[in-house]
Amino acid sequence: MQIYESAEDYLETILVIQQRKGNVHSVDIAQDRNFSKASVSVAMKKLRENGYITMDKDGSINLLEPGREIAERIYERHQVLTKLFTSIGVDPETAAEDACKVEHDLSPETFEKLKAYTASMHKDN
Repeated sequence: MQIYESAEDYLETILVIQQRKGNVHSVDIAQDRNFSKASVSVAMKKLRENGYITMDKDGSINLLEPGREIAERIYERHQVLTKLFTSIGVDPETAAEDACKVEHDLSPETFEKLKAYTASMHKDN
């Protein structure tokens, strides 16, 4: 199933907020991403309809297994790329922003090579 970059970003955001706070609500996503509550509501409806999340009666958002897999993959890419960019001297904020731009488009092969490279860099230090 084709998943769009924006959906990947939402899933990653849900994962990060969940790790930080435990519970995730649409308002948390809106604040974190600086999006309108209406846009987040539309996105959550699509993610729910496509089987990536569930929403409890109290509005708590939970990742289903397909959504969690995508979120974890994108978050890992974000972390590795940010670490790589900062290691070559890029400002941490810029590195994180650039990682967001790149994380969706790398092939699995390139990402695995970058991941191995960054892991070997940190073994040498």
